[in-house]
Amino acid sequence: MTDPQHLFDLTGRVACVTGASSGLGRRAAVVLAAAGARVVGVARRPEALQSLKNEIGPAADFVAADVANRDAMAQLCKKISTPFGAPDIVVHAAGINTREVADNVTADGWDKTLALNLSAPFFLSQAFVPAMREKGWGRIVNFASLQTTRAFPGGIAYGATKAGIGQLTRAMAEAWSKDGITANAIGPGFFPTELTEAVFADPDRAARNAAQTCINRNGRMEDIDGPLLFLCSEASSYVTGQTLMVDGGFTAK
Repeated sequence: MTDPQHLFDLTGRVACVTGASSGLGRRAAVVLAAAGARVVGVARRPEALQSLKNEIGPAADFVAADVANRDAMAQLCKKISTPFGAPDIVVHAAGINTREVADNVTADGWDKTLALNLSAPFFLSQAFVPAMREKGWGRIVNFASLQTTRAFPGGIAYGATKAGIGQLTRAMAEAWSKDGITANAIGPGFFPTELTEAVFADPDRAARNAAQTCINRNGRMEDIDGPLLFLCSEASSYVTGQTLMVDGGFTAK
């Protein structure tokens, strides 16, 4: 029997977290480091990443880059692997929501949304799979959304990518879990992040969203900690291809 005290212990593991400059990505980086992992944060803003490194300490490093730039993927992966070695855990928290209504969606907005929200998680994971396969252990955690299964106004491009994340997660599991690499997704409800600033800036809208949950409140940053650690650790060794909704029961109603 596995010692329950060690199920969530990430000592000796290396994690890469995209979107680590703010919001749930930053929270993920801090939590994984607190559980014993060495963490490399990836985002476009070096100042915010330096702040994250200062907060975590020697167990953290960062790479300032655009994960949607596929032409630079090989170089990016090399930089991510330089501080601590190739990651065992990859958390894809980077994302964009242009909030363009269907009639006003632009080709540029559509392409940027797909490149960052859907293409980047696949190609970055694909690049690190060989090292995970060699160790016989890996964890891929994608970020889904309420819009993985629900349609929201102004969310047609974002929603399409998040629905795609649901299927991408299943397909990753089918392809790689036989090698000890699990692939799962977290589907956050409404959390106070940069991506949801417009929602929380409107108290009435935030209250309506809270009322739609079973718990009757919106998410707090600490609500993501347990689900994330579960999917990144030995605790979830027989769980793969799943989307875990962390939404207070929003999608249950």
